[in-house]
Amino acid sequence: MTSSAVPSASPRRFAALRNRDSRPYLFTSGLSMMADNTEHVITYWVLWQTFHSPALVGFQIISHWLPFLLLSVWTGTLAEKYDCRRLIQAAQGLFMLVSAVWGVLFLTHSLTVWAACVLLVLHGTAGSLWGPAEQLMLHDFVDRSELPSAVRLNATFQSLGILFGPVVGSALLLWLGPTGGIFVNVLLYLPMTVLMMRTRFTGHVRDADLGDKEPVRFRDTLRVLRGIRSNHLIIAMIVISGLTAVTIGNALQSSMPAFAARLGAGSTGDLTYGSLLFAMGFGGVAGGFLLEAVAVIKPTLRTAVVSTVVFGAAILAFAVTANYALALVALVVAGFGEIASLSITQSVVQLEAPAGERGRTLGVFGMFASGLRTGGGVTLGVLGAAVGVTSAVGWFAAVLVVGAFAAWWFAVQRPRRAAR
Repeated sequence: MTSSAVPSASPRRFAALRNRDSRPYLFTSGLSMMADNTEHVITYWVLWQTFHSPALVGFQIISHWLPFLLLSVWTGTLAEKYDCRRLIQAAQGLFMLVSAVWGVLFLTHSLTVWAACVLLVLHGTAGSLWGPAEQLMLHDFVDRSELPSAVRLNATFQSLGILFGPVVGSALLLWLGPTGGIFVNVLLYLPMTVLMMRTRFTGHVRDADLGDKEPVRFRDTLRVLRGIRSNHLIIAMIVISGLTAVTIGNALQSSMPAFAARLGAGSTGDLTYGSLLFAMGFGGVAGGFLLEAVAVIKPTLRTAVVSTVVFGAAILAFAVTANYALALVALVVAGFGEIASLSITQSVVQLEAPAGERGRTLGVFGMFASGLRTGGGVTLGVLGAAVGVTSAVGWFAAVLVVGAFAAWWFAVQRPRRAAR
């Protein structure tokens, strides 16, 4: 039961990085994710300097994740039915368009709140379009035994992009200003767009059964949920990822200034704040490469639960410690646990999903894993107001640990009907 998702053959270490088809995608994926986060750094800074609106700050988070909640199954169905290269190009093109329009608005000093809100929503929509299509491309680039490697390394390279995005964004702001920086950022999306013109893979080369060609409808969400409810392993992965999103998903970054102050940061934050932010990102990147190097952790129910428990327990330790050194160590461990949990749950869903419904199944996964981050700010705000922000993060971590064990219990309650 717990090992049913493991591919039959043992892959080579760094198999996806050795694969000449997936290797260029991994690098361009990380570059596009860096561009995504670079844009956030530049635009969020300009929006705060221009409007000083806390409400707009909240909308920035909502607008980024709400499209995943509303559109993931729909975009997953698109990826299932159509050429994923074209969908990824459309997503990258939308990212570039949004960055370019930001630049025009900055250049002409014509930025308004309503224009900012539209662009923020379009940026989130581009991300939701990219997600399922990229997962099907990974499934196409490598064979089944190497799929966990592809998912793990893709998450690792995107974590690198997330780690260096703020650095690049800050550098562009300093050297070129927001207008020049945002126009340069447009160029960072080009490599993946060009790669999609050169690769022969469409997201469907390995799967002969692609399902029907009926029109894509939003009500497919309910039908897909009904279809996968008998697969307790997939449901457990969705529960784990959704619980992670709604508890710790957005809470840690938003609450980091409060932790920095508790750990002794001065009024300017000094190095404490930046070090805390860097530690978890470093743990994720280092953890991804370490997991790939040792190649002993397989995508199973047990490893998904254990990695999630490690993530939650490390965040709990971080939330309760007043020692700066222990806090850094806890965040590095948390980064390791987070990338392990993310890559394992995603791999299990990839491997368990039926070929004809893989896109929409991944869409459901994305709806919970990313879309529920929309409510993360609400949960943090409500609980934080009641018990304090740092205590709220600790409670969230405890809930995640308990929830992971509950998902494990649910998955083993009865034999799972084969999804394929």
